[in-house]
Amino acid sequence: MALIELKKICKSYPLDGFSMQILKDINLTIDKGEFVAIMGPSGSGKSTLMNILGCLDKPSSGHYLLDGMNVEKLSSDELAEIRNRKIGFVFQGFNLLSRTSALENVELPMVYAGIPSKIREERAAAALKKVGLEKRMGHQPNQLSGGQQQRVAIARSLVNDAPIIFADEPTGNLDTKTSIEVMDLFTKLNEELNRTIILVTHEEDIARYAHRIIRIVDGEIHSDEEVAHD
Repeated sequence: MALIELKKICKSYPLDGFSMQILKDINLTIDKGEFVAIMGPSGSGKSTLMNILGCLDKPSSGHYLLDGMNVEKLSSDELAEIRNRKIGFVFQGFNLLSRTSALENVELPMVYAGIPSKIREERAAAALKKVGLEKRMGHQPNQLSGGQQQRVAIARSLVNDAPIIFADEPTGNLDTKTSIEVMDLFTKLNEELNRTIILVTHEEDIARYAHRIIRIVDGEIHSDEEVAHD
């Protein structure tokens, strides 16, 4: 059974009394352990698709099966629970709390899940070690480089052992060298921890780290290609 299955997904938003269609009949299957990049020009619908896949938004019509569960029928509370258990998010802007240590930032999803503080601290420390930041746990974001801040965000996405990581333009604020380091880390998480990675990017060289590139044009899947890796 596929981890993610979209069937005829459409998404529309009201605009000036009309309905503006963003996604049109999207059919998509992603298996556990895949590394998939979603590409498309600005306004193509790729971010809307990411929001639906990440249970941040619901489709206007169609069916979304996540690990066999019919997502579009769930309440807001149920969607929040799914996000907390199954999904880790990494964003372009890092989304870290500024006056909070790296360790405390990584603990945040576990605070919402009601996990006791001692266990939170142990898990957060282990996640930071996985991303090579065991010596920076007490540092606040302004004491870390952009690449280190993104590693903290990646550690936070791992800490609840979520099987899926959504990365929305994760290298958008990073220089070339740091971007390569961050993408190498995603590759490692995919290959060694079997995390399913779904990456949204407009950069071709970043997309080619994935094993599959899905291109969205005008709200429709334009192509779905395998990427050859040596």
